[in-house]
Amino acid sequence: MGRTFENKQEIVAELKDLLSQTQLAVIVNYQGLSVAEITDLRKRLQPSGAVCKVTKNTLMGVAIAEDDSWQPMEKFLHGTNAFLLVKDDLKGAIKAYQDFQKATKKTEIRGGVMQGMALDEDGIKAVIDLPSKEELMARIAYAINANTRKIAVGVNAVPTKLAVGIKEVPGKLVRAIKAVSEQGKDEAA
Repeated sequence: MGRTFENKQEIVAELKDLLSQTQLAVIVNYQGLSVAEITDLRKRLQPSGAVCKVTKNTLMGVAIAEDDSWQPMEKFLHGTNAFLLVKDDLKGAIKAYQDFQKATKKTEIRGGVMQGMALDEDGIKAVIDLPSKEELMARIAYAINANTRKIAVGVNAVPTKLAVGIKEVPGKLVRAIKAVSEQGKDEAA
């Protein structure tokens, strides 16, 4: 027995909700996987917050139809697809999938979509090689802190050196005058 229209609408609404929280969608050909293997993949993805959704391509097509950022997925909507919907931990989710793929050797990445761009497998790997948001924020904070220290040291060093130099000039002048006057006394005597 097929799905009812209402049931299909619920599935599409759920897909839209999941996609609204997703940063990266990876489309995987899951042909040949057993239910136990798909369950294993879902368990592996769970710690990273990613979701593995197996649904008909037509339902995913309806879910992405009105969203420009997901429309590039249309080119991957053929065959038997599982959709890995990654929310935050891109590296963790892809690593979990890669570990699963090495163990089963039954799946392959068809492609992915991120921020309105279709990605091939190399593009997905390039995305996960980028530093995380937290790493980038830490790097920026470190750079700002280091530059602030350099600027502060440079700014403080210049006035300090200038003050020492200015203070030293009269001191040298006084010592020079004293030396000349002592030299004059010695010659007079």
